[in-house]
Amino acid sequence: MPSLNHAELTRRTFLGRSAQGVGGVALASLLHGNSLRAAPARGAAHPLPLPQRVRRVIWLTMAGGPSQLETFDPKPRLAAMHGEPMPESFTRGQQLAQLQGQKLFCHAPQFPFERFGRNGTEICSLFPHLGSIVDEICLVRSMTTDAINHDPAHMFMNTGSQIAGRPSMGAWVNYGLGSEAEDLPGFVVMISTGPGRSPQPVASRQWSSGFLPGRFQGVQFHGGADPVHYLANPPGVDRARQAADVGAINAFNRLHGARVPDPELATRIAQYELAFRLQASVPDLLDLRGEDARTLDLYGCTPGDGSFASNCLLARRLAERGVRFIQLYHRDWDHHSQLREELPLRARETDQASAALVRDLKRRGMLDDTLVVWTGEFGRTPMAQGNKGTTGRDHHNRAMSMWLAGGGIRPGLVHGATDELGYAAVDKVCTVHDLHATMLHLLGIRHETFSVRFQGLDARLTGVEPARVLHDLLT
Repeated sequence: MPSLNHAELTRRTFLGRSAQGVGGVALASLLHGNSLRAAPARGAAHPLPLPQRVRRVIWLTMAGGPSQLETFDPKPRLAAMHGEPMPESFTRGQQLAQLQGQKLFCHAPQFPFERFGRNGTEICSLFPHLGSIVDEICLVRSMTTDAINHDPAHMFMNTGSQIAGRPSMGAWVNYGLGSEAEDLPGFVVMISTGPGRSPQPVASRQWSSGFLPGRFQGVQFHGGADPVHYLANPPGVDRARQAADVGAINAFNRLHGARVPDPELATRIAQYELAFRLQASVPDLLDLRGEDARTLDLYGCTPGDGSFASNCLLARRLAERGVRFIQLYHRDWDHHSQLREELPLRARETDQASAALVRDLKRRGMLDDTLVVWTGEFGRTPMAQGNKGTTGRDHHNRAMSMWLAGGGIRPGLVHGATDELGYAAVDKVCTVHDLHATMLHLLGIRHETFSVRFQGLDARLTGVEPARVLHDLLT
């Protein structure tokens, strides 16, 4: 057997000793994080070019496209014209989804509106809890979007582009600011579904990091007692042994990364260590013994049942622990038919919890530095769709309603308006790019200069089309 030469011996010795040394440091860091943990990571936007009004975002997505005409945009003229032909002056030359080329008839709002708050703001009677906090929120009745079908509309709302492969807004925020969460992902996604007919599909590409490093992508937490799969160790493997394995693997990964720089390798190292820390942090997150009965009653939830209400409570707990961007999806708002039967179910599943989240954040002193956003991916037509007795509304991108609350948002404001039939936004029209620009502005980021070089272009969340910060919404 040939003997080893000096170069081989030196290399092997170096690798072995380096692995043991770096692995030992990694092991100590994983097991005793408080003593070796660095300060929260600084993001790419450091130092922030603008004053930071909020530190985190909680984005509530009603997947399927909630009807503005049965939520936040009362239209008495549309009610008076129920069953009459839709005036062609509104729809001529306009893009429609499934109603293209059909006879169009006006469809009255299906539920009454009530006045709430100091200014008597009108909100659909199905949402009394949101009505009770109307003085805390800014209601926007003039939102628009570019997309008219679900998946592209979700992509556009989440990434600023209808084309898959771009970073999601949560990934952009995580990349720009870094994470304040030590033992949790900086971007968490949760999905809930009530007992409905056809829950809207939501694909993981909606929280992708796109061309940004993979460590900034969203991490989905599932409903129930096991929100992050495969965290438990197999029988016979204790926490110290698991830490030793992770430390050794990442030590070799770092040695390789020193020779061959690879962003995906850096992501793998970070995710190995995060997964290890999640084994301790997730049980603590789910331990609701410290939540009093008053809080549970406020949300109206059974903890851990995977409902939207339960996820809203978890969102507040994630925010307390430094998670930068939290996105909650609630599915089954796609009411092409049976609008009158189905919408009350969705309202009952989301109304109380959405209002509770705002109330809870405020009473804990967290609303001042949290931005809460409630929106769908598009609105619905004022024209009827479906057979008589099961009528609903088609997709619509020229008018939708949404609301915001939190730091820097002007409470009690109703912003913008649609025409008399609710077909198109006509006053203070807002776009998705405007919404993204406003969110970044509140986080202390100037959207015009927040970019990453990709395929020879400076790519931005707000895209290349004009986008403006909605200063009218801000204090």
